[in-house]
This record gives sequence, structure tokens and C-alpha cells, in this order.
Amino acid sequence: MTELNAAATEVELEIQDLSHDGRGIGRLDGRVVFVDGALPGDRVVARLLPQRRRQLHADLRRILQPSPQRRRPPCILADHCGGCSLQPFTDEGQQQWKQRSLEQSLQRIAGLNPEVRPLLTSDRPLGYRNRAVIPLERGEDGHLKAGYYRRGSHRIVNMNRCPVLDPRIDRLIAPLKRDLETSDWPVDRHGLSEGGLKHLALRVGHHTGEVLITLIASHQEFEGLTAMAESWLERWPEVVGVSLNLQPRPTNQLFGRHTLTLAGRGWLSETFAGLDYRIGADTFFQVHTTQAERLVPLLLQGLAAAQDQTTSPDQGNSSAQGTSPASPSGSGLVLDAFCGIGTFSLPLAAAGWTVHGIEQHAPAVELARLNAEGNDLSDRATFETSTVAIALPALLDSAEALLLDPPRKGLEAPVLAAILACPPRRLLYLSCDPATLSRDLGLLCAEAYTTRSVQPIDFFPNTSHIEALAVLDRRD
Repeated sequence: MTELNAAATEVELEIQDLSHDGRGIGRLDGRVVFVDGALPGDRVVARLLPQRRRQLHADLRRILQPSPQRRRPPCILADHCGGCSLQPFTDEGQQQWKQRSLEQSLQRIAGLNPEVRPLLTSDRPLGYRNRAVIPLERGEDGHLKAGYYRRGSHRIVNMNRCPVLDPRIDRLIAPLKRDLETSDWPVDRHGLSEGGLKHLALRVGHHTGEVLITLIASHQEFEGLTAMAESWLERWPEVVGVSLNLQPRPTNQLFGRHTLTLAGRGWLSETFAGLDYRIGADTFFQVHTTQAERLVPLLLQGLAAAQDQTTSPDQGNSSAQGTSPASPSGSGLVLDAFCGIGTFSLPLAAAGWTVHGIEQHAPAVELARLNAEGNDLSDRATFETSTVAIALPALLDSAEALLLDPPRKGLEAPVLAAILACPPRRLLYLSCDPATLSRDLGLLCAEAYTTRSVQPIDFFPNTSHIEALAVLDRRD
């Protein structure tokens, strides 16, 4: 088949697997074809698209025989919205694929074959997300659209609800859209005109029910903005604060540096692993609270000195009440790199470890210190504002262990170099991307470490994202 006629061709394909981003994988004349919307086990007719980077991509035209694991998606927009690409996949099918995908990534990219424990599944595949950042757009007719992007594009799929969101923020989308539409405030998500609103952000405390509403905009010149914010606070008692985040740059970075509190307060209160937290409108916090709580006993087990320490998934179920009595206490210094508001620093400190957190986002560090103080942990949990690459080298020599929770891109070269120059005895790496996790583990294990275990956790049901905790021991 030539490149010239490939784009005009419909082909029949057997879908064998999914790519890392949830696209169906079939084969045509020995070449891989990526098909949006197709699932393993489907037999489909797909239309080939023009080649990109020597890869073949195709649009799904019709399903000749559906996969046994295909279902009617719980969201009516699932066929169009790019937010949750695996909704047509049964829960069991998703879980099997995530387990297999992580194992294959470690083998293929890192050349590692560690113990990969069974995926810790979620009992809430819907209604679990405690945060949403929703793009806004005003059409030529003046009507406001709010929704996630179509897959592979920046075209908004207009929505009034999203079943993956916690119902306590999901129910606010439609009335907030109506208020923003009637305001006639300009919307300029891409920074192509004179500026305006960009995104609507919602956050809820899973255990407390407190809600924050944040508008992200390029400027603050919106007539009646404060009055509108105060009306939201009065209308919904669970809303404790309304903020305006200023992001004047045309960039993929959603939040800007400055956040103004318009009404109420700029943070919500939440409990996590039995501790009290303040979470800001623009600070990072894991989106699946109960699954994140299950990590606490796993982290404590990973820090334990005994090499044969094992962790039962059942222990994590009690994490909402704090660390399990079976979780070991510890002593010594743990460095928490990319610590955010102290999400995991404080449970480790509560278990007896001395923890020093590193975080480049200054508002998050301020909240981390307040959270430590509020839980009487300031003597064992300290924090500094810095990039990990700058702060880490001077601290590693005195550390018993290192906890890493980097962004999706993984570890930068200077961070890896610093770790390998002075490797702590124990390393725990929490990752939301199997590919970058595998890359980094391959480099770490080639020089200084062995991988004791890898524990996948389903933080993101109905999406292709996979969270995993790797526990590494230094080779002495």
C-alpha cells in the first residue's frame, strides 16, 4: 500500500492491544495501526489517515464484532470527549490491561522483570475525581461552552455534567455555566484577542465536603466579579471560597503564579490518613483521595528496614482512619521530593520519621508548613522552596530514604545524577506514567539499585493513566 492511497482506504482490523494513551492497536501488512475508540478484541473497519511520523493512524468507522469486554459507556459524551478514553471498556478489562501494560513497559523500556503486585483497584470507578479544570469558550453566537477537549484536538465537547467527577462538584457545572454565560464576560482561552476567562476549576474535600470555585483568566477586569463570587458563596453553603487565578500567558500551563481570593477563603480543609490539611485552589493534591490514602501504609512498609516486608492490599482499606496499626513506625531522615502540601510527608512524620520536603511551588510550601503546624508535626516535618535538582545534592548524604513523586515527565537528568552520586539506602518512586517510570528505574538499577517491588494503584479509572509505587534497595 502506498502512502498516497493509504489515507483514502478503509481497512478491516483485529484490535490486539491498547497504546499507552488508550488507542486500539491493530496490524496491517505487519505495520502497527492506532485506532481511536477501538478496544482489544474488537474487529473493526477503520479509515486510514495521512501518515504521521511514519506511524499509521485510523478513524473507527464501524465495529463488525465487539470485544467481549466492550460495554455501553456510563457517560453519554464518551464517544466524543477525550477525558475518559476507556469508558467503553469494562472495569475488569481496564484493570487487566493496566496490570499488563505496566509489566510490559518495565520489561521493554528498562529490561526489568521485578515483582509487580496485583493492581489495587478502586471501588469508585465513577464519581471519584475531587478536582476538575474545565476549558471555557464563547461561540460566535455568544453562548458559553464548558467541557473537555475532543481527543487529539482543542475543540471543546460541551457538557453540563461529568460522571467521573465527585457529584458534589459535578452538580455545580450547569448553574455556574449559566451564570458565566449571562455575565457577558469575555472568554479567551488561547490568548488570541484582548484576554478573558480561560478555565473553570472546581475542587472538593472528599471527607469534609468543602468546595472551592476558581476562575482562571488572563486579567481581573470583570465587572461584577466580586458580587458574583459572593452570590455563589451564599447560594451553596458547601462552597467555602471563590478565587481568581491570573494566567496572562498563552501557555499549556493552566494556572498562573498569582491567585486572588474573591470571597470566603482561598483553601479548603480536608482530612487525609487521619490528619488535617489545607488545600489551596492552585496547589497539587491527588485527585482520588481514598486511593491515595491506601498508599500511606504501602509507603511505611516500603521504608521498613526488613527486606522481606510485604504489604496486603487490605491494609490500605483502613487508611482513611490513619495509618494501619500493622504499618511500621520508623526513624531517620526521609527526603520527600516534589512534596506539594505535605500530602505524604505528614503521615510519615506521624509514624516517627523525620521528613524534609522539597517543592518549587511557594504557595504549596506555605500550606505544607501550616499543615505540619496544625497537626503538631513541625518538629519532624520541615519544608523548603526549591527545585529538586538544586536542593537534593546537599541533602542526600544524611538521608536514610528518598521519596520521589515527580510530574508525568519523570526525573530530570540532574536529579538522576545527584541520586546516583550519593544513593540513599532506600528509594520509593511514585509515578503516574509507566514509560517514564521504566526509563528512570532502568537508569537507577543499572548503577545503584535493585527493585524490590512495584505496586500499581488505579488512581484514574476509565482513563489510560496508571499510578505505581516502586520500592528500590541500594546495592551495597
